[in-house]
Amino acid sequence: MFWTKRVVIGDGERGLVYRNRQFEGVIAPGVYRFNDPLGRVEVKLHNIALRAEYVGSDENALIDALGSRLAETFVLADIGADEVGLVVKNGRIEDVLAPGSRRLYWKGPIAVEVRTLALQDEPDVPRDVATRLRQLAVLEKVAVVLPVPAEFAGLVFVDGKLVRVVGAGSYAFWNFRKNVVVQAVDMRVQSLEVSGQELLTRDKVSLRVNLAASVRIVDPVAAITKVAKYADYVYRELQFGLRKAVSAKTLDELLGDKASLDADIFAYVRGRVGDVGAELLGVGVKDVILPGEMKDILNAVVQAEKSAQANVIRRREEANATRSLLNTARLIEESPVLMRLKELEALEKVTEKIDKLTVFGGLDGVMKQLVSLKT
Repeated sequence: MFWTKRVVIGDGERGLVYRNRQFEGVIAPGVYRFNDPLGRVEVKLHNIALRAEYVGSDENALIDALGSRLAETFVLADIGADEVGLVVKNGRIEDVLAPGSRRLYWKGPIAVEVRTLALQDEPDVPRDVATRLRQLAVLEKVAVVLPVPAEFAGLVFVDGKLVRVVGAGSYAFWNFRKNVVVQAVDMRVQSLEVSGQELLTRDKVSLRVNLAASVRIVDPVAAITKVAKYADYVYRELQFGLRKAVSAKTLDELLGDKASLDADIFAYVRGRVGDVGAELLGVGVKDVILPGEMKDILNAVVQAEKSAQANVIRRREEANATRSLLNTARLIEESPVLMRLKELEALEKVTEKIDKLTVFGGLDGVMKQLVSLKT
């Protein structure tokens, strides 16, 4: 008859019956007829084979209307303020419910289970749960993810309080109810360059110095909590140490012994940076750059010093040569035979430079004419 309404519910469907916009009940798969001459009956169909979540806007009204019969049709997820809900469908985690959530799921082809996890002071996401949520691409939406590489340390702050230091690995923390901040600290050896520092020596000479240092973090907690930026702090201490060491030395001392300058800077900076969890491994002055006019002065000084040294050496050698000649003369004076040998050496040197030689009177004539011996 025209006042009868026929409703067909399929195997993967459920129907909610409303009369005068008020909930009356849930109907399972089958064929139903309703007497509705005035058109006051409405049946809303829900495909529970495709989606287990109840998508209506009146879930609270349904909970109140069904009361103790709610569990016959629905799974109720009522998550506390200090809990996180995990929605498990057919044995696999498929969704996360925030604290304070309330949601209905149909009982049907999709087996739904809601598990709750308590939020502790350190709201860790269990490793197996984090792995599954990462597969679903929802982990970053509900948790703070902290990947800690090798040679790094991870600091976990909850509501501004440091709660843990972790080593290398991957960590996740629920981003509900608490403000979770994670920070990775590099524990590897790092190089710092302090370049172009304009400094004055003790004798008021202006110069520029470039410094190199190697440093590493040994206490990540101190490095993060005691100073705002530990790298800037170490850089400033290197500047101060360099200025203090240079100002205590004259230019000659500075140029003559750079190793002592390195040692002074190292001794000053090491104790300072140790208070903030850093360890100074080494420091060294790379370049000492002088102004142009100072270079000319130093070059002139070096040139004068070398010239003076050359004069001293030349005079010493001349004195040695004169002393040798004097000794030779004394020997000749005391020995006529040695005198004769010297005369023959002189004659040999002379004859080496003569192309032709005519001899009269034999060898005696040569000796008498070319070499005269004074008694």
